[in-house]
Amino acid sequence: MERWRVTSSDAEGMQARVAGALLGRGLRAGDRVAFVCPNSVELLCAILGAARVGMAPVPMNPALLAEERAVIVDNADPAFVVGPGELTELVDGPPAELAPVPLVRPMHYTSGTTGTPKGVWSGVLEEADALAMQQDETDVWEFSADDVLLVCSPLYHSAPLRFSTGTLLAGGGVVVLERFDADAVARAIAEERPTLAFMVPAHLQRLFARGDLPDLSSFRRLVHAGAPCPTPLKEAALATFPTDTVWEFYGSTEGQFTVCPPDDWLAHPGTVGRARPRRWLEIDDDGLIWCHVPPFARFEYWRDPERTSDAWRGDAFTAGDLGHLDGEFLFIDSRRDDLIISGGVNVYPAEVENVLSSLPGVEDVAVFGVPDERWGERVCAAVVGGARVDDVIHHARGHLAAYKCPKDVYYVDVLPRTGTGKVRRSQLAQLLGLGAGLGEETA
Repeated sequence: MERWRVTSSDAEGMQARVAGALLGRGLRAGDRVAFVCPNSVELLCAILGAARVGMAPVPMNPALLAEERAVIVDNADPAFVVGPGELTELVDGPPAELAPVPLVRPMHYTSGTTGTPKGVWSGVLEEADALAMQQDETDVWEFSADDVLLVCSPLYHSAPLRFSTGTLLAGGGVVVLERFDADAVARAIAEERPTLAFMVPAHLQRLFARGDLPDLSSFRRLVHAGAPCPTPLKEAALATFPTDTVWEFYGSTEGQFTVCPPDDWLAHPGTVGRARPRRWLEIDDDGLIWCHVPPFARFEYWRDPERTSDAWRGDAFTAGDLGHLDGEFLFIDSRRDDLIISGGVNVYPAEVENVLSSLPGVEDVAVFGVPDERWGERVCAAVVGGARVDDVIHHARGHLAAYKCPKDVYYVDVLPRTGTGKVRRSQLAQLLGLGAGLGEETA
């Protein structure tokens, strides 16, 4: 398991060299740069270097298959696609002058009920707005030169990048792990003594499952988000990490809604916190959560004005989640209907269904999640038709990244649907008895 540590000054030099190399290739502010690389310090610095000269990084999961990757690349229309080989060349470029903070947000791709990826695009910001955007993060997390951030999540996710940016710009250091591994995280905590880390609940679950925890006293803040955190796990984290350390936030690829320090959660168990600074929350008549945001937090879906219009109402946007407010405190009632969060990674059933429905013998299919102690949720498929389990699994693995592929396949005579024909995903696990003697199952 690889592990790298970088200081703020060394990272600054690497960012400048990457920016210079990109400018030397003729790229300019507003261009998109796709990064298809595994975790590394070089990847982190390349993304930040591009952003600090106004080029929009498009971080992509390197586990995506070629056809999945092509959908995003075709839509993003990047001026340059960076793989591991290109990354090695970029970090040796001539240094360029950098803006004090990123001038763009990375253009992360998210899907939705249609299963079609869409890029979250904020354009190139004026320097005043860019400074306000970075200060917004600093106000919440209080980054300082004394911080050491442990990155154990993929850098194609927004949270690890935001925390890394804040730490490095404040003069702190960053430790990057190749991927999450509970033993590797425990060793890094013991040896690197981090003050900050972001984890999804599945990471905490796996860390605690080791039993033999390292000394956690170096932490001033352990932040979790990305999936609902079960109450027993939250309580275990609060009891295990130092006092006042375990914070939570609620947000989406599109933007951030809340922040929840420990005292707020203890006083209001189950809340995801109150609105972040410069924002306010509202719940509409359908229960949708809307967040009113400052100008620097606005976004659009790249080349998709219709979906952009659906997401915004004046200065407020929604991620499609349902919730309610108890005074200032937000509680999530239901995540996006079609979203499965497995190991902190979003899986969109429609995308998986689009692939499985092309397999001969699959007459109808619905993909859904069931609770899983290790991953939070496990991806499952309910199939109508005569396709064999092995064929379903093989077909999925031939067209989808492994984390999207069903772990369990069940056979049903008919899928439960609403009067308008929409599959009742929330009922599938219950109707199937979570696989207890109903249909076939694969591991």
